[in-house]
Amino acid sequence: MYWIQLIWYFILISFLGWLFSCLYHLIVEKKFYNKGFLTLPFCPVYGASAVMCYLVLTPLTDNVLILFIGSTLLLSLFLVLSGNIGKKILGCKPWDFSDMRFHIGSYLTMPYALLLGAGGTFAVKMLIPLLRMLIQFIPDPVSVIVALSLLLVMLIDVVFSFVTIYRLKSRIKRFEDNTEMLGDDFSAETILELEQNYNLIFTDNLMRKRMTNACPELRHSGYFKLLAAKLGEIKTDNMKEYTTVYEKKEDKPFAFGLCFEKLFVLFLLGSFLGTCIETVYALIVEGHFECRVGVVYGPFIPVYGGGAVLMTLVLYKLYKLSDTMVFIISAFLGAFFEYICSWGQETFLGTVSWDYSNMPLNIGGRTSLLYACFWGFLGLIWLRYLYPFASRQIEKIPKKQGSVVVVVLFIFMLYNGFITISAISRWNERVEGKPAANAFAAYLDTHYDDKRMEFLFPHMRNPESLKELKDGVATPDTAVKIEPIRS
Repeated sequence: MYWIQLIWYFILISFLGWLFSCLYHLIVEKKFYNKGFLTLPFCPVYGASAVMCYLVLTPLTDNVLILFIGSTLLLSLFLVLSGNIGKKILGCKPWDFSDMRFHIGSYLTMPYALLLGAGGTFAVKMLIPLLRMLIQFIPDPVSVIVALSLLLVMLIDVVFSFVTIYRLKSRIKRFEDNTEMLGDDFSAETILELEQNYNLIFTDNLMRKRMTNACPELRHSGYFKLLAAKLGEIKTDNMKEYTTVYEKKEDKPFAFGLCFEKLFVLFLLGSFLGTCIETVYALIVEGHFECRVGVVYGPFIPVYGGGAVLMTLVLYKLYKLSDTMVFIISAFLGAFFEYICSWGQETFLGTVSWDYSNMPLNIGGRTSLLYACFWGFLGLIWLRYLYPFASRQIEKIPKKQGSVVVVVLFIFMLYNGFITISAISRWNERVEGKPAANAFAAYLDTHYDDKRMEFLFPHMRNPESLKELKDGVATPDTAVKIEPIRS
């Protein structure tokens, strides 16, 4: 009965999604009509999205914020993939947000992504439990027969809709071929007749008329042959950061292009932003302030800084790729980088900063699909918006002063990293009961004692204590603390 319940969720939420869409157009356009792909009152995208969130994100229902973030990332990815697949099949975009503010490609905007997250959270936390309770009142034999029958009818509707789209595209193609054979000498009467004949393609059949409402770009793509290649003003202006060229060396600003100075400043900015993200996360999710840093001096988490540098190095020459490809590359790149950092820290320092073993679709507890999607969106926003803005601000720094500041900060971060690694290693030794072997170890015991290290890295643990937590042998209070989050 589990699969029958899933089918019911899909069918009922598809109907509710269709109803929501119709009511939206009724309010906005003052007209009630079926804008869905199917003839029946169902929008399968809504049903599939809800069921997908339910299957993937149910383990995260105890934390509403994590559920919301997971729903936002998962459904945004699903929406973009659905839009691209729809374009391949239909020959036109099923929906297009490229003329809206804060758009990410043609199929998604930031406000809509947040709305998707809220919808996914609502579906998993409230709607699906309510539907489950209602479905239980239907006798099992009746539930199976009705659910499978409705699903079969929906599949038949899908087939008919695709056949209609195929025939419609064929008629558009024939019309274009016939129009091209007429040459350039058009009279006013000929143009009027062509326009009337063209409009008949979309209105002489109820199915074709409805499909034109569902995919209005069919009419425009066939008649005007326009290529939808609009970019927002911000994105267009940002692309100049990747293409600007100076003929004279003295005309170049400080840290122009992809150089060490710029990458180092980006590393610092990314590390600082990482601290801000982790601190806000702790405030919202855990309800209290917590120091979340990766080094002993300064508000820096080097994993984020390293991620920013890696994203910049890999994506700098790929700015012409589509948003979808940038997202996919960033997701794989970020997940790989996170995995390598986690493995390297455990191998060389004997500590573990994060563990995703309790999350669905994780890889060795070092990364997961959810965080891969997070890296994907972060890489896309970084390439399109954050990096160009940061690059312009960095290049405004005076050359001489900028070079001096970079050298000083570079030396400081080298010292910071050395002291951090040494203090963590000595912290491990103290936990194991080893006394200070030299004056430097004694210095670390004095200035970086257990109290200070626990304040700086409240979640730092070694692999053994982490295993005790997983096995239930120890509690967070009794397990030995030896590791920070995202150090």
